[in-house]
Order: sequence, then structure tokens, then C-alpha cells
Amino acid sequence: MIRYALRCERDHAFESWFQSSSAFDSQVKRKLVACPVCDSTKVEKAIMAPRVVSKKGRESAAAVPAAVPAPAAEAAPGSQSLVMAQERELRAKLKELRDHIVKNADDVGERFPNEARKMHYGEIEHRPIYGEASPEEARALIDEGVEVSPLPVLPEDRN
Repeated sequence: MIRYALRCERDHAFESWFQSSSAFDSQVKRKLVACPVCDSTKVEKAIMAPRVVSKKGRESAAAVPAAVPAPAAEAAPGSQSLVMAQERELRAKLKELRDHIVKNADDVGERFPNEARKMHYGEIEHRPIYGEASPEEARALIDEGVEVSPLPVLPEDRN
């Protein structure tokens, strides 16, 4: 997974995770990446500083992930509630997306990698599917050019 710092045409900064650089390019081209503030789909990568950890600091860096401040949290004293509202809205949209996929696609379970390949190579008719794949199987599909992405998982799903 790759985390990119992104910026929309209205200069809103945000971050997002992608399976690979080509997955980012593909999603931007298909207008699937949108600014969480203004919903603009004219998005590009922003300049990111590399995270460099010295040998001495590796243990502490591995134990404590770097905190990424939300841009709105620095803006004004009352902006914390704005960040929380945006997070709730984002979670609601992710849940809506996942529910839509589950409702409108076939669950093929552990057959997912094989079914996705068959569709990609034209052996069976294309249809929306979801299922299970190990990280290795997902990487192999991506290496073959099969477009796959994980269903969004929200914190409450893990409880």
C-alpha cells in the first residue's frame, strides 16, 4: 500500500492510500478519487517529504507510528468538531459504498481470484463480484493487470 499526499484544484490537501502507483493513476483517470472537502475529482499528488529514520530511532519509530495532523485541526479552535464531522461523513460514505457493493455484486468467496482472472481474460462474462483473496493473490492479480481493490473496512466492523 502507498500513502499519497494529495491536493485538489481548490488547493485542499488530504491523504489517501492506494494499492500501487498504477492503481492511483487508474482511479484518478476514472474520477474515483475526490477531495473530501469539495468533492472535486481534479486531484494530483502533492509533494511529500520522505520519512527517514536513523538506525538509532528505528525501534521507537516502529513502536509509535508518525502522527499526521489533519489540516483543519490547525485552522481554528472549533475546527476539531469539523474534523470529527468530516470523519463521520467519510465513514458513512465508505459504509454506503460497501453496502452497495455487497447488495449489487455476487459473493464468490474464496473463488474470487479465479473468477476475476476468468473475467479479465474473457473466459466468462463480466459481472460485479467480491470475495476473498490473500495479499499474495491480490498482488498476483494486480501484476496481471486485473483491477481489484479491497472492500472498505470500518473500525466498528472489527468489534
